Amino acid sequence: MAERSFKEEVKKLKLGEGEVFHGEGILAVTKALLESGVSYVAGYQGAPISHLMDVLSDAQDILSEQGIRFESSASEATAAATLAASVNYPLRGAVTFKATVGTNVASDALANLSSGGVLGGALIIVGEDYGDGSSIMQERSHAFAMKSQMWLLDPRPNLPSMVRAVKMGFELSEASNTPVMMQLRIRACHVHGRFNTSQNLKPRFSLKQAQESPQRDVSRIVLPPSSFLHEQEKVRSRWPKAVEFIEQHELNEFFGLGTNSLGLIVQGGMYNTVVRALQRLGLSDVYGQSQLPLYVMNVAYPVVPNEVLKFCKGLQAVLMIEEGQPNYVEQNLAMILRHEGVPAVLHGKDFLPMAGEYVSSVVEKGLADFLRHYGALPEPAKLVEPSSLSGHTVGAASQAQQAEVIQAIAPHVHARPPGFCTGCPERPIFTAMKLMEKDLGSHHISADIGCHLFSILPPFNLGNTTMGYGLGAAGSSAFNDSGSKKAIAIMGDGGFWHNGLTSGVANAVFNKSPNLTIIVDNSYTSATGGQDVLSSKANNPNRSTGHAIEQAVKGVGVKWVKMVRRTYDIAGMRDAMKAALSSEMEGPKVIIAQSECMLNKQRREKPLARQAAARGERVVREKFGVDEDTCTGDHSCIRLSGCPSLSIKDNPDPLRREPVATVLDSCVGCGVCGEAAHAAVLCPSFYDAKIISNPGFWERIRAHLSSAIIAWVQDRMEVRSMRWRF
Repeated sequence: MAERSFKEEVKKLKLGEGEVFHGEGILAVTKALLESGVSYVAGYQGAPISHLMDVLSDAQDILSEQGIRFESSASEATAAATLAASVNYPLRGAVTFKATVGTNVASDALANLSSGGVLGGALIIVGEDYGDGSSIMQERSHAFAMKSQMWLLDPRPNLPSMVRAVKMGFELSEASNTPVMMQLRIRACHVHGRFNTSQNLKPRFSLKQAQESPQRDVSRIVLPPSSFLHEQEKVRSRWPKAVEFIEQHELNEFFGLGTNSLGLIVQGGMYNTVVRALQRLGLSDVYGQSQLPLYVMNVAYPVVPNEVLKFCKGLQAVLMIEEGQPNYVEQNLAMILRHEGVPAVLHGKDFLPMAGEYVSSVVEKGLADFLRHYGALPEPAKLVEPSSLSGHTVGAASQAQQAEVIQAIAPHVHARPPGFCTGCPERPIFTAMKLMEKDLGSHHISADIGCHLFSILPPFNLGNTTMGYGLGAAGSSAFNDSGSKKAIAIMGDGGFWHNGLTSGVANAVFNKSPNLTIIVDNSYTSATGGQDVLSSKANNPNRSTGHAIEQAVKGVGVKWVKMVRRTYDIAGMRDAMKAALSSEMEGPKVIIAQSECMLNKQRREKPLARQAAARGERVVREKFGVDEDTCTGDHSCIRLSGCPSLSIKDNPDPLRREPVATVLDSCVGCGVCGEAAHAAVLCPSFYDAKIISNPGFWERIRAHLSSAIIAWVQDRMEVRSMRWRF
């Protein structure tokens, strides 16, 4: 069950010649693939291209009609290796995954693919997860493109440019016999717009033809002596062909040549941000009519020397706006300008930050400093707001003033670190781990990529390292001293099937590791949007599911395996961990902790409950509450849970100062708070309530009668209290 369904939107993929497509960027990319005559598509979900995989999955029928093979790959390496079909055959193929972590996982396959080259067009669509909204280490795909000598497209973030980049990417790949990467930033993936569609094309050469007439070219296989020749071929043949194609088809764009003596060279993906910054400085309108000449590099690599020289000719100075570090493009431009003796002064990271996301305010400041340096902008800058399109300009606070405001309010804004969802089945695992530590002391905990990584933050503060997706157990492999405390490793079911089975569990068996691995089986790759995995219980018509993790770990030789089929049983989870950590059995210990992802469960059940209630059917919703008179106000329950629905409120007793715990209406009735209070022997203040929609006749009678009795008892108690006082 994916995070979002595109079953209605994918109907737009059938639009024909000359029709107008309205929609989201990732849907437009899929349409471009269909219009390009692609033969096969594969990939692994992960922000920001998770939805692209969801679109492809929901478009399975349309892809089949076109004769296109779609694979939801086990990992990014699997996806990249799929492009091997384009090495010997004129088959166009595309794969997609998150960068840079996905590119790192796929690096072996991509390096071999780039070395030998391709016959059919091979396109790698990577989601460039860079900046403040990212969940990964801050690296760039540009480095990988340079290292492996594959071309990198970075189209302007609007639908026509992105669609053209997909189509021209295949042609560029075939013209230079080189795989092509196309990076899409988070905002580009989800930008909305429109473009004129073309007819979908069936592959000119089918997979069936390739299978029935196998072709073999030893010179394309990365094996000496061919591998030594590939490097020469890249430089002497493929690179010149790529540069010629880029120039001939004008993949890069020029705007406003001759309008000013100062110019801007911009990565294509940064174009919208730069135009917005220019607009605020009064140097462009909202449509991109700039008063400064722009050279937009929709192909970030390779750099085209002739175009750079053409743009810089006659300019006094140029500012290169390149997001991230190192400043690869700036260095390349400096070499070109120096070799040709061009007098234009090149600027870049001297006016812009070396690292970090180039949001509009950052680019605006860098542009303003650059322009003031050459006397092209008065002091202070007059910033143009959207209302200025009608001819009005307004002053705005300087960057220093804005910084002062932020500094003044910062102490009053509470930190809000990411955490588990309300009712998440992974929360009780770490509550149980805290209780286990109370008895056995702290242990080294090797964390993994996934929702469980939130355990490193308050209130749990668990986890020492994380090395990559599915590498939780591998990250603890050095701690193998049988005479010491066992290390604990965490991984999810998504990470387990990604590569945790071999690199973690099987490796632990082979090396006789005594450590404990906890596999969180919540039925989906929840962290990437709730897609199905091999062990999902859902009946997926297009995939084979229902394969138990327990059988897989036993199959590679694990002897000690414990199933906890309800993670909300905190006492049971705690006891299972204690048993594993105290076991004398040789070899690794594995606990498989099962409970369905609450977010996906609520996505499935809430609409059904609303529909049933609307039909007048009886619907019961569980919710927990706190008895205010019993609550002691020490908030241990919150420190052991951290549930967003568990909060505090003022104590109703005027003689007690401590705020009492309270359960908000967002509670889904998972019971973690009550289970934690029971397992940790805290105050018995939690109660379970049932909220009934459309109750039956006898239920209403019982409710009225209970209310009347409670009110009578309360009145009698109040009367007695008054007598005692006087």
